[in-house]
Formats: sequence, structure tokens, C-alpha cells
Amino acid sequence: MRKQAQKTATIQDVARAARVSTATVSRALSAPGKVSETTREAVMDAVRATGYRVNQAARNLRMQRAGAVLVLVPNLGKPFYSGILAGISEGFAGSDYAVLITDTETDPLSDGALAGYFLDGRIDGAISLDGGLPRSALAQCAAQGVGDRIVFLCEWVEGAEFPVIAADNVQGARLAIRHLHGLGHRRIAHVTGPEGNVLTAARRAGMLDERARLGLPAREEWIIRGDFSLESGHEAAARILAMSERPTAVFCSADMVAFGLIAGLRAGGLDVPRDISVVGFDDIEMSEYYVPALTTIRQDRQRLGRRASEVLLARLSGGARPGPEPPIPVEIVLRASTAPPR
Repeated sequence: MRKQAQKTATIQDVARAARVSTATVSRALSAPGKVSETTREAVMDAVRATGYRVNQAARNLRMQRAGAVLVLVPNLGKPFYSGILAGISEGFAGSDYAVLITDTETDPLSDGALAGYFLDGRIDGAISLDGGLPRSALAQCAAQGVGDRIVFLCEWVEGAEFPVIAADNVQGARLAIRHLHGLGHRRIAHVTGPEGNVLTAARRAGMLDERARLGLPAREEWIIRGDFSLESGHEAAARILAMSERPTAVFCSADMVAFGLIAGLRAGGLDVPRDISVVGFDDIEMSEYYVPALTTIRQDRQRLGRRASEVLLARLSGGARPGPEPPIPVEIVLRASTAPPR
């Protein structure tokens, strides 16, 4: 005897099980922020009990949306972004949106491409970790009425009116200088990020403010331009080795810079931290296992990614527009790369 096919649950089945209208079920599933927590839980219990599954393709077509968000990453090869992307993925888990990722370094956006993603119906929103996006691209999005569906994460474009989710970069730099000063260091150098970058500016500002507050000596040659890379750290080491009056400690704008710096200093015959202390910024996974383990400023990368997802989801669901986002707190992680000066 042929087994009777199991009936597919409908939205009407869910409504009867939850004892609400089909319109309420639809709102609870598509815009959960518009119904009470009690109603939302009743609907989700009914969905599980009936085995109801949303036809996403039909819903997206009916609601005139793509069901996807785009994440713009300036270099997917950098280990810094792994925790960020994990947080974004976690933030969108359970939502109706697929997360698409593009590398803006290997595949730069052509003129009008970002607005085109929206207008062609390929995405509903975007999270940008690239603070180097052209202002013209953002202006095009604003002109097409989709600017309120873009959120900046970690980096941002100065003067652009988009929500920004970022760590407290200024405070992180202050913590680094304060720690080195507390160990007894007075000659403290800084290897910056790339010129024109908002993170470079924020971390340099925090370093300068704290150095001035503590009355530490300042030499122009102790501020060395870098670009967040291993190579720039290695080049900074060569500059330091050639100085007649070397710093006793260095605050690096990123962990990758610190790794390159330490390697270069070692190649030049200096020991870290016996001869010179080094502090990084980011606390990527390698920092704990590098030799010596790196003292660094930790920014909660998964929390940053989750928060960006929450802000974008709120905008996509038509929720209230929040004010400026407060910076996510940072902390210093003490490891083996710092010690009192000899």
C-alpha cells in the first residue's frame, strides 16, 4: 500500500496553532520587531510544531526584495577579518538574508557598481569594511534612495552620513602608551597605518594625546609610516636599527606590523623585549602564539560583526533609526613582548 504523502504545512496552519491571524504570522516572520515578544514566541513555537517552511523565493518576489546583503572587505587574505566575518554570519543567522562577500582589493567596485547591486535587485543592504570607498559611489547610493541601507564597520569614510560600528581606537592607543609608560619607558616610537586611513588617524591621535599627557619626549623620527602589513613592520625595524637614539619601546598600529617589526629587530641583533618592547593592535589569533607572545590591544571582532548585522537588520525591517553608535570598548592584553627597559 502506497504511503500517503505528508501534507505541507501552510501559513494558515501556523496561524491556527498560534491562535493569531495569518497577517500576524507574516509580520512575526518578516518583521519580528513589529510584534510583541510573546506573540513572536507563540508563532515560532507553531512554526516548529507544524514544520512550516517559508518559500523564500516567493516571499522575496512578493516583497520586492533580494533576500541578500553584501559585505565589502578590502582584503580577504588578512587574518583580521576572520573574526569580523564570523560575527556578521552569527548576526544574520536565523534571518531571511543570505550573506554575500566581495574583496574590494582584488575586485574593486567599478563606477556605479554599488548602487547597481541595489537597483538590479541583487542585494537589500550592505556592510562595508572598506573605508576607501569613493565618495561618488556613496553619493550615488544616497541619490537612489538606498543610502540608509549601508553600514560601515571598523573603517568608515570621513564626512559620510552612515552608521559606523567601530572599536574605540583612540582609547586603545592611549592604553598602549600608558602601559609602556607604566613599565618605565620614556622613548616610545609609533609605527602608523597607511596615510589617509581613518584608523591610522584615530590611533595616532590617541598615541599623541597620551604621550603629551604623560609629558613623554617626542622625536619626529619616532613616528614611522607603515601600512598595516608585515613588510612595513620589517621596514620600520630597519629605520629603528639605524637611529642614533633608539626608542626603548614601539607601539604598532596593527599586530601584523608588530610581527614584521619583531622579525626585523631580531635580524638586526635586538631581543624583544629585553632590548626593546613592542605592543600591537587587534589581538588576531596569531598574537597569542607568536614568539614572543604579543602584548596587544584587543578589539572584540565578533562583537563588532554582530553589532553591524543588528544595525543593518533594524534598518531593513523599517525599525527606528538609532543615533550615532558608541564605540565598542577595547582592552589591553599583556603578554611577553613588553618588559621594563634595561
